Amino acid sequence: MPLAFSTETFTFPFVENLVFSPGSVLFYLGLLVITAMGVICVMGWKRSRRKGLSAFLESLRFLATVAAVLLLWKPEWRTILKPDSEPTVAILWDASRSMETEDARTGATAIARQAVVEQLRESEFWKPLEAENRVIVEGFASPPDSEDPSVTSLAGTDLHEALETTLDDQNNLRATILLTDGDWNIGKRPVTAAQRYRQRGVPIFAIPVGSATRLPDLAIQEVKAPTYGIVGENVQIPFTLRSSLQRDVRVTVRLRNKSGKERSKEVRIPAGQTVTEAILWRIEEEGTDELSLMIPDTAGELVKTNNKREFTLAGRRESIRVLVIDTLPRWEYRFIRNALSRDPGVKVDCLLYHPDLGMGAGPDYIQEFPNSPEKLSKYDVIFLGDIGTDQLKKDELELIKGVVENQATGLIFMPGPQGNQHSLSKTPLGDLMPVIMDPRKKEGIRDFSPSQLQLTTEGRNSLLTLLADTEGDNPTVWRSLPGFYWHAPVLRAVGGTEVLATHESRRNDFGLLPLLVTKIAGEGKVLFMGTDAAWRWRKGVEDLYHYRFWGQVARWMSYQRNMAAGERVRIFATPERPKPGDIVTLSANAYDESGVPLKDGNVRVDLTSPDGKVQTFNLSQTSGTWGAFTGSFKVKQPGTWSIKATSSGSPEKPVETKLLAQGDSIEQLGQPARPEVLEEISRTAQGRIIEPDMIEALINEIKTLADPKPIERRFQLWNHWLVGLVLTVLLAIFWIGRKLNGTI
Repeated sequence: MPLAFSTETFTFPFVENLVFSPGSVLFYLGLLVITAMGVICVMGWKRSRRKGLSAFLESLRFLATVAAVLLLWKPEWRTILKPDSEPTVAILWDASRSMETEDARTGATAIARQAVVEQLRESEFWKPLEAENRVIVEGFASPPDSEDPSVTSLAGTDLHEALETTLDDQNNLRATILLTDGDWNIGKRPVTAAQRYRQRGVPIFAIPVGSATRLPDLAIQEVKAPTYGIVGENVQIPFTLRSSLQRDVRVTVRLRNKSGKERSKEVRIPAGQTVTEAILWRIEEEGTDELSLMIPDTAGELVKTNNKREFTLAGRRESIRVLVIDTLPRWEYRFIRNALSRDPGVKVDCLLYHPDLGMGAGPDYIQEFPNSPEKLSKYDVIFLGDIGTDQLKKDELELIKGVVENQATGLIFMPGPQGNQHSLSKTPLGDLMPVIMDPRKKEGIRDFSPSQLQLTTEGRNSLLTLLADTEGDNPTVWRSLPGFYWHAPVLRAVGGTEVLATHESRRNDFGLLPLLVTKIAGEGKVLFMGTDAAWRWRKGVEDLYHYRFWGQVARWMSYQRNMAAGERVRIFATPERPKPGDIVTLSANAYDESGVPLKDGNVRVDLTSPDGKVQTFNLSQTSGTWGAFTGSFKVKQPGTWSIKATSSGSPEKPVETKLLAQGDSIEQLGQPARPEVLEEISRTAQGRIIEPDMIEALINEIKTLADPKPIERRFQLWNHWLVGLVLTVLLAIFWIGRKLNGTI
């Protein structure tokens, strides 16, 4: 049999399935290498005194060279599969929940997308094709037959799988017709399957169903409620509203519990925009409360199932431990100490390094720094006043950094006119500072006229700066506050911080001076207060605004530590309100019987999913010094996830907390159709988009298509590990043989 040859592809006689694709350069170069190696092998054999062994070795060398050259020519084993059935036309129709969206136009009315598909199926438009083809009609992405939200919410549309399964199951496929809105949401990109169709010569004709623009709708897109709040305090409930209406609307957002208590807020939503707002809820009693956030149905809105969100919120009695450290008993220090001392939910310890009188003494005072992890870790919040390296040693500063980063303790920087905090920039606390201060003005900046703090956009939306009973009155309260005459010499905020308030007028090259700045540091939170005149807010109202501000700061900073805390274990989760598919990080602190952070041991977590399945695992220890442990899990379904944590050898009952995973179903009503996806699929597979009124032309076009090509399957020998192993073995035998033959 002659050699089927070209420099692009060729086969050997009697082995037609073995195809080489060398290209001109590699082909002639390979022949040259084989010829040269043949000459070298013959010369080596002639020079050898051991003809038999030498002939074997030179044959191995020549064989290895030929094998290497053949691999460079990219050998493939190609098999042609001839069809064993008549040509097939596949009609795939979308049965997913998104097809219930009523945006398919028929004249002046709109009907559901699935109704259009049903009309086409009932018409049996494919009947003319059955004379010459086998026609299969199959649905895909059908919703599961279950009422369990943990099952139905995760169901989606995998357009890639539907196309690939059809191509794999049919070895004589002539064409595929898609009836869908193109809204795929799980699986691989469908264009990947379309590329395989192109290789097989099978066109895809797509009939798009539905509108490419969003239905007129007003929806509660997200609610980010905290897990718990403190009895007697306000809780901020952030929410996001999305509008696809063509006009601005003003709605009343209502938050209501089971007993009928209600709070409301007016929100304006621009046409086609998304708005994030928050509503306040005051917790009156302990226990878990079920709340509903609602917006009314709006004229012109077609989807009304997304106008309500339900969630739970727990009320707790608080017990916050606070440590206040300062030098001089300035006015801000005095009023903070008095306010915290009078708060029944706070236990305060004060440490005063007076430069002239020595250590402060009296009720609520301690005489030395809590200089061990077990002593310092009991504090939820640390106020650090006009303090520097002259008062605190390096190891004490390291302890403060440790409890902030590893045990979620809050840290508040409150610099003063002595400028002691400037010395902290090159200490372990330097990395925690949210701002950079000017070292040339250590004593700060004084003004002869009062200045006010100006809230930023972030500050106007923060619970920390909410001084009024309602958000609407808050700007008025801030404008009425007495001003300050001194402020810290701040240059700018560092990266990764959030500026809540600035100086109202003083600026530098970086903009207005940031004076109220927050930062996340490890597991903890840090706040910088660049003025010491908040005590002036008491003018005419006593503790109303001054205490509310610092009380909110203390509670915000201690929130995570108290999410779930027992005698021996404290655990919290991030994020608090995960969605299905999110990774939740669990952070825990564990202690031994004497209250020392656990160094040798483990924290076990029993995780119960909403469907009742229990998973047990150990958290990994990240810091033995601080008894810090961490781990993670993936939220696979919506609902309430129960978390129980115990430390090794602990006799106490497990510390328990709950996470509410809220999330919309993957398949959603009201989403716009995606004809661009179908355009890409059909173009890639050398088909085209077909409108429903072009069905007759489509049938005629399919009739004229050539019979499907035989399926060609390729096995790349040059890319298989076993071929490389054989070549390596040949070379190894040759090398060992040469050594045994006494040659180099």
